[in-house]
Amino acid sequence: MDDEPLSDWAERRDAKIGRLRAMPLVTGDGPKGAHLNPDAPRVIQRWNGYAWEPHGTAANLAEARRLLHPRAEERPTVTAPQAQPLKAGRGRQRKPRPGE
Repeated sequence: MDDEPLSDWAERRDAKIGRLRAMPLVTGDGPKGAHLNPDAPRVIQRWNGYAWEPHGTAANLAEARRLLHPRAEERPTVTAPQAQPLKAGRGRQRKPRPGE
């Protein structure tokens, strides 16, 4: 039998903990696809490693998408270190080819 080690499976499962998803709040057997009811309210669910648990709500699909996928300008920014000026090198530089 080709079973994977339990530690590999546990790593994959634990990597998904905290993942969010939005589910439309519709009654009965109505359509559950996000694109079919864009104005329907959504429940935001969070994966706890064993089951999806309620995490919040959104008024519609657009608000749910903003919660699940924040824009780059809303994410914390990482500042790059200041560029250091170049120092005189010790190596040989490439000689220009004829005609350059």
